[in-house]
Amino acid sequence: MFQDELVSRIAGFLNEIGIEVVPAQLEQDSFLPGILVLNGKLLVDETKLIYPGDLLHEAGHLAVAPADVRHSLSGEVMIPGADMNAVEAQATAWAYAASINLGLDTRVLFHEGGYRGQSEGLIFTYGAGVYPGAFGLQELGMTAGREMAGRLGVAEYPHMLKWMRE
Repeated sequence: MFQDELVSRIAGFLNEIGIEVVPAQLEQDSFLPGILVLNGKLLVDETKLIYPGDLLHEAGHLAVAPADVRHSLSGEVMIPGADMNAVEAQATAWAYAASINLGLDTRVLFHEGGYRGQSEGLIFTYGAGVYPGAFGLQELGMTAGREMAGRLGVAEYPHMLKWMRE
């Protein structure tokens, strides 16, 4: 499906959990180079994709969107009625959990070209066990923080209980 091994591995995971990733030739500009969200799918032009980790972040936006609106999301993902700052934090936490699940180096996700120049800070923060956005994922029933995980007898974040919001 994709030529690059990393892109193929990430796309395989996303397809497996229910986020459709489709190879495409993108003529128009997109929010992130080589990736276009269209009707809840990720269209990927591998020739224009600069950072494969961006797939995880964009998928995070789709994953935390309510299931009943996910299929209608296109372009820069804006979830109706949602606090988009919270959604951004949740998408980042989701993408971090996905990168850990895939066994990726943190720099694949938090690459030098992204996160408005805050990649090093995010690497440090997440590496120190501080997880902005994870509480929001817990509120959505997608993961459990230390206390809740102990009560439920499950692994704590970055382990995910569900990859997709219902």
